[in-house]
Amino acid sequence: MPIEPEITEELVAGHGLTPEEFDRALELAGRDLTFTELGIVSAMWNEHCSYKSSKRWLRTLPTTGPRVIQGPGENAGVVDIGDGDCVVFKMESHNHPSYIEPYQGAATGIGGILRDIFTMGARPIASMNALRFGAPDHPKTRHLVSGVVAGIGGYANAFGVPTVGGELEFDERYNGNILVNAFAAGLAKSDAIFTSKAEGVGLPVVYLGAKTGRDGVGGATMASAEFDSTIEEKRPTVQVGDPFTEKCLLEACLELMASGAVIAIQDMGAAGLTCSAVEMGAKGDLGIRLDLDRVPVREADMSAYEMMLSETQERMLMVLRPEKEAQAQAIFRKWGLDFAIVGETTDDQRFSVVHGGETVADLPIRELGDAAPEYDRHWREPGRYTPIVASTVEEPEDYRAALLAVLGAPSQGSARWVWEQYDTMIQGNTVERPGGDAGIVRVEGHPRKALAFTCDVNPRYCEADPYEGGKQAVAECWRNLTAVGADPLAVTDNLNFGDPENPEIMGQLVKAIEGIAEACSWFEFPVVSGNVSLYNQTEGRSIPPTPVIAGVGLVPDWRYAASAGGAKPGDHLVLLGHDGDHLGASAFLRVVQGLDNGPPPSVDLAAEWRNGEFVRSAIRNEQVTACHDLSSGGLAIAMAELALASGIGLTVRLDTETSPLHAQLFGEDQARYLVTVPNDLANFFCMNAEGAGVPFRILGTIGGDALVLEDRFSIPLDELRAAHEDWLPNYMDGNTAPSGN
Repeated sequence: MPIEPEITEELVAGHGLTPEEFDRALELAGRDLTFTELGIVSAMWNEHCSYKSSKRWLRTLPTTGPRVIQGPGENAGVVDIGDGDCVVFKMESHNHPSYIEPYQGAATGIGGILRDIFTMGARPIASMNALRFGAPDHPKTRHLVSGVVAGIGGYANAFGVPTVGGELEFDERYNGNILVNAFAAGLAKSDAIFTSKAEGVGLPVVYLGAKTGRDGVGGATMASAEFDSTIEEKRPTVQVGDPFTEKCLLEACLELMASGAVIAIQDMGAAGLTCSAVEMGAKGDLGIRLDLDRVPVREADMSAYEMMLSETQERMLMVLRPEKEAQAQAIFRKWGLDFAIVGETTDDQRFSVVHGGETVADLPIRELGDAAPEYDRHWREPGRYTPIVASTVEEPEDYRAALLAVLGAPSQGSARWVWEQYDTMIQGNTVERPGGDAGIVRVEGHPRKALAFTCDVNPRYCEADPYEGGKQAVAECWRNLTAVGADPLAVTDNLNFGDPENPEIMGQLVKAIEGIAEACSWFEFPVVSGNVSLYNQTEGRSIPPTPVIAGVGLVPDWRYAASAGGAKPGDHLVLLGHDGDHLGASAFLRVVQGLDNGPPPSVDLAAEWRNGEFVRSAIRNEQVTACHDLSSGGLAIAMAELALASGIGLTVRLDTETSPLHAQLFGEDQARYLVTVPNDLANFFCMNAEGAGVPFRILGTIGGDALVLEDRFSIPLDELRAAHEDWLPNYMDGNTAPSGN
């Protein structure tokens, strides 16, 4: 057996434990800790696994509803979609690993979220990603974009799941800490959901999948600390993925589940064997005993510490029905995967680990898992910006140039270069590819039913006012699902923030969660799963608060789903909602004026609900040919995107008596949609809008090959498309100088 290092204050601190937490661990053990126990405690009590700074606030989120089958607390959330089917979905971060080693960090982020889905018994049908990178002129940005996109595509494409949506944003505040948030969804039968709660005493605990190596040791602890000058030393903590092994693991697990052999099953993700075993036992009020000599390994002389903390990918832990052992083993052997009984459930609520015939760990399991430390961090409510009156904001000298500048800005331009590297059509069920308001995937086995997926957040809003920014992220997600004609079902969140021990950062988290909770409650849009990623900062500089909201909606008949690309010549262009007036925290202010101030637009939840219900009804009744929600960039960008998606021009006239022209074009007021309506239905549509109390304005007509604002400018579609789509591929090819955000 290898000689264990002496446990010193420096070693404890290096494991991310405070002196008080270490003292608590000693009290629980009733003696000095072994080195393996120190690793186990540090893995289970770090921020990434225990949510010790956020748990009390996460409990305030609405998590139940008539369709919710499984809320937070399992590998993924589960929502009923009728006909005995359910959708299983979750979003999770892989931020730190992706900065250290972009290809493998992003690839294993996809692999991990896919395992969360099929661990529940669902076959993955869709994925998305929300990506944030530093300033384009930072020396690492191009390398990170290239590696992350290649890693996502390399894993998802090989595994065989379509990527149907996502976000891409650049900001110099992400220079030292990028964000890679991965979403996946799958389909399952509502009466065949599998959980991680162990049941029964003396039952075999089975190791499934790939052999354990030294890759990823300490990954969860690394993900719970800010970056500093030692970042390159953390490279060995990044996992290495194999999508082909994961595909075999998917098929083997689903076949195993169908056999009736599985009592409980848990993905080996963060903290590997430690976290999966502890969570299974703690949830079932049972103990777990592991014998590491039985664990399949691919490297010689691995220590107990390394085996317990390894984050080797493509592995599962299962509690097995003993009478099904031979059948289960045969399934995994057929798929070329390891199958080994490595322990058993016990009735003593202890987590004990044996290696080389010696007990290397023996700790109370509940205190490691469900009863891990929980903190009520001190927090300070963030300050608020002084409101900006649109009439005091300088108008652009050239509206044509201003529109093209906003449309082509790195954070506003098309992400086509990214998603064209992903397989968006594999499985053959994709109805709407990335680039629109929401991706749509048919529900296999049903002739008409489909699911819609989207993810959204505006970090500028969240930094200016976390409460309003949290509300807006939910509202925009709800609008994007509505804009394709889907009934919004539920959300998963990925809350990315800096150091929670900083009262200002903790205040951002608290107020953002309050805003999310209010909006989700109003929309009856429960949070059924999610992830919190803290300590996203480098040498004391935090990322902007980035609480990503990913939503799922149900499309009753995909044939009548809407998109931004359905406009026809002669259609009327109609704005639903009030004229634009809010320029604070806007893309226009940032890109054209070089300013980054002012409060975000307020979110009127009642107006959002009213306008959204009307839009969804109009889509279902085939009254609109195209629909696009208004968000970052306001009306000008929505018009340009609708014209480009439809491949046809439009001509509009704006009345500046109600609001200045630049506010109407670029104001980011909420609860608004842009729709196109056939000429013969225009009067009927407008009468219905008036009857529903929805503000509307007929802006103009569809036709021609240019975006025309009467008396101001005419921009050919080819020029619009070049501005919108050319910057990113040129930047990645090194053919253009990096520009601002």
